[in-house]
Amino acid sequence: MNDQGFSRRTVLRGAGATGAGLGVGALGTGAAHAATPSGPDSAQTPPRKGRTMVNVPFEERRTLRVGVIGLGQRGGEMMLPIFLTLEGVRVVALCDTVKEKTEKAAKKVTDAGQPRPALYSGGEREYRRLCARGDLDLVYVATPWEYHFPMARAAMLGGAHVGVECPMAMTVRDLWALVDLSERTRRHCMQLENCAYGRNETRVLRMAHEGLFGQLLHSAGAYLHDLRELMFDPDYYEGPWRRKWHTRLLGDLYPNHGFGPAANYMDVNRGDRAVSITTVGSPSVSLAEYREANIPRDDPSWKERYVQSDMAISLVRTAKGRVIRLEHSVTTPHPYSRLNILGGSKGVFEDYPPRVYLEPDRDDDQWGDFDDYAKWDHWLWKDNPKPPGGHDGMDYIMLLRLVQCMRLGLVPDLDVYDGAVWSSPVPLSHDSVRSHGTPQEIPDFTRGEWRRKRPGIDSEKPTGS
Repeated sequence: MNDQGFSRRTVLRGAGATGAGLGVGALGTGAAHAATPSGPDSAQTPPRKGRTMVNVPFEERRTLRVGVIGLGQRGGEMMLPIFLTLEGVRVVALCDTVKEKTEKAAKKVTDAGQPRPALYSGGEREYRRLCARGDLDLVYVATPWEYHFPMARAAMLGGAHVGVECPMAMTVRDLWALVDLSERTRRHCMQLENCAYGRNETRVLRMAHEGLFGQLLHSAGAYLHDLRELMFDPDYYEGPWRRKWHTRLLGDLYPNHGFGPAANYMDVNRGDRAVSITTVGSPSVSLAEYREANIPRDDPSWKERYVQSDMAISLVRTAKGRVIRLEHSVTTPHPYSRLNILGGSKGVFEDYPPRVYLEPDRDDDQWGDFDDYAKWDHWLWKDNPKPPGGHDGMDYIMLLRLVQCMRLGLVPDLDVYDGAVWSSPVPLSHDSVRSHGTPQEIPDFTRGEWRRKRPGIDSEKPTGS
């Protein structure tokens, strides 16, 4: 839930044009992306330049030295305090273009009893200095989306593993670049998708792996969240960076919250793979209507022309013929929902509110109580039934598990291939909507490794933990 600010100068640079003409070329990934965000030949599989990162463990370490880039709502207010509660974590470096944010975050570190961290601020390239330190084990990136790729790249080149907020990158070309760099540097690049660690999501995952749903057939995930007020609030999103994306792309801007859990249920990259996506989009009217009703005429936002679909609906097909439905809507009145649906030959689970219907437990055509299946809770939730932090504790559970894997030298639950697949609908759904629903091939970022069954979030509890 990447609700944080970093800098708006690069976003605004070259923004004299309006509407789709803003393009993706301003993101520093090549002018060709403005026309086709996925880049040319996006479905082709380039030759491997390194070795696979499948089943590659972290190096065991007692103390985890962490650098944080981006100290806004997400990085500074939500995630930094969690890092400071975790055993064996030392926050040694902080970066944001706004100096006041680095000072505020540094006080949180020292208030937690840790030494004052090194601070990097004052310019948009200060993150490179942080990444080049050479003494960091993990760099956490919580910035506007267009910075995720260059920052993840700099972190791995600097010798650190990197955890990136959603999406991991905005183009297929850049996703491939992160895969290749992870394989060459032997550094993990992980999509920090908190919803994949939610209590309901992990319980359903374990139930699916135990066969309670029978043969899996379909799933659905979404990001349905009315962000209209927040997108015009300069104190929440620093500058217009998130709103600007609604002038550039047509499809699903934020697929990870829904796609991640659904992909886990289907063992995508672990026995199945996502092979194609087809997206259709509604007209784009709601953000402009909100501006008309609430924003003064002298506000710079009146120079913007919104093109992103108010509702984007995608169908993802897997190699085994299963179907994942994704929905994205952040500009229409709608109660918060991620859908979170899983159906199989023995029954179905649907969230918001959570309910389940499984044979032979029920034969009355009525939903059952999901609480009756609490014994299937993930061991992380059994060990931490009331975790601190935001988003109902899933942020804490995610970071707790990441730190545990790094300190014990375990294979991470999620790797660069998961992040690449889960982020790929951003450019591919745009291409599909623009081509009137033409299916787009999802690359095999694993280069064939998806056929190997292996653990993911449904992991065994480490001995002695």
